[in-house]
Amino acid sequence: MDLSTVELSRLQFALTALYHFLFVPLTLGLSFMLVIMESVYVLTRREIWRTVTRFWGTLFGINFVLGVATGLTMEFQFGTNWSYFSHFVGDIFGAPLAIEGLMAFFLEATFVGLMFFGWDKLSRVGHLMVTFLVALGTNLSALWILIANGWMQNPVGSEFNPATMRMEVNDFMAVLFNPIAQAKFVHTVSAGYVCAAVFVLGVSAIYLLQGKWVSVARRSMAVAAAFGLASSLSVVVLGDESGYALTDNQKMKLAALEAMWHTEPAPAGLTLFGIPNMQTQHTDLEIKVPFVLGLISTRSLDRPVVGILDLVDQAEGRIRSGILAYDAVEKLKVNETDMAARAQFEAHKRDLGYGYLLKKYVSDPRTATNEQIVAASLDVIPNVPVMFWTFRVMAGIGVAMIVLFAVAFLLVSLRKAEHTRWFLRLCVLAMPLPWIAIEAGWMLAEIGRQPWAVEGVLPTFMGASSLTKSQIWITIIGFTLMYGALAVIEVKLLIKTIKKGPYPAKMGHMHDEAEASPLEGGKGVTGPA
Repeated sequence: MDLSTVELSRLQFALTALYHFLFVPLTLGLSFMLVIMESVYVLTRREIWRTVTRFWGTLFGINFVLGVATGLTMEFQFGTNWSYFSHFVGDIFGAPLAIEGLMAFFLEATFVGLMFFGWDKLSRVGHLMVTFLVALGTNLSALWILIANGWMQNPVGSEFNPATMRMEVNDFMAVLFNPIAQAKFVHTVSAGYVCAAVFVLGVSAIYLLQGKWVSVARRSMAVAAAFGLASSLSVVVLGDESGYALTDNQKMKLAALEAMWHTEPAPAGLTLFGIPNMQTQHTDLEIKVPFVLGLISTRSLDRPVVGILDLVDQAEGRIRSGILAYDAVEKLKVNETDMAARAQFEAHKRDLGYGYLLKKYVSDPRTATNEQIVAASLDVIPNVPVMFWTFRVMAGIGVAMIVLFAVAFLLVSLRKAEHTRWFLRLCVLAMPLPWIAIEAGWMLAEIGRQPWAVEGVLPTFMGASSLTKSQIWITIIGFTLMYGALAVIEVKLLIKTIKKGPYPAKMGHMHDEAEASPLEGGKGVTGPA
């Protein structure tokens, strides 16, 4: 296998995934914000809330279409660029993706049309239920996809079958309730809720700065402030839970994102700043907060966090064990009834993937030299500087979002938000930040898993298809041009819809009446709205 083709296939998948993930978070969050807005409309029967819901629903629809279009191409890449990955783990990895299509995608695809075209054909409650089912479908879609991705991070409920040379499910409930998958799901959807809240907050701030569609902007900002504050707090709490899940399941990822080269005495400190150096295997100019990492990752004061180099030593031992597993598999391919080979395989099967790491250097791992084993053990170290800084960008933006929504909630509660122009400008400037944090989080999850396509089971370089570099470059260029065109269309449609506003400008004075509450119009619940 030409490793340059593997890197090109990784680049193509990264580009398409990063692009697709520009649309997913907004879809996840905006769908449930629509449920909240329409619920207020159903409870109060005020037409202004119907206007609010339909306006944000239009923006949701534009984003939803692009998300679906870009998501389809991603799944085809498993067959075109990652054919051996699909063959080796398809029995497990394919099941959640199939359920996602049959359950979640069909659910949202069925009801999204009713949501857009059923306003005058369904009852208020009936239409609200349709909107809720669309939101449920989008979030269930994320659940099943993250169950598949979580299995790649922590391959539970499965085992390698030497007779078929594939991974097979032996406990689907373990796959379903994988702690990594569950932690990733709640953390990801919470981040999507924050993204949507910032989007609504920013667009509402633009309207308030311009003095346009004020009645819609006030109400939208009130919903976004409350929803965003709850979601931003959830992201931090659930991110902490994700960090705790790494302690038992992905120790190298945890050590790499902290640039912790050596195991520290418990409890380990959290690195605020440093410059990781891959050559010297040391973090320069390190500034640490004592005890914090130990408390986050182990929930204790007496459990250590294992360092990178100690994990490399453990990997070397597992590679040597993996060679024995590989030897047993080769013997069983010749004679399935070889009981000695069967016993040898059972004793070392959990390390077979580590034996496969040697295929980067030799065709038969059993012939590897000691130097090649040591080199393969060093391959388990991901890109530490990228991990270190990506995590800090993500975490820093997460803290900033809490501050932003706390201020927003306070000003909305005091009914001062629309008159505080520095705050409104800040909301507009903050709009790109959730996307930056979300993309950084995805990079952190996937780069931190390297060199594995499936953690401890299948090295990334073994999962790629036998393609030429020219074939992959053609598809990379094609995807880039196509996605670039779609991005231009998406942005133009969103800007056009935002400029057009929720209703014609000449009707503005009819709707922008004085309000006693940021959530209810007119003179209160019983007054005109």
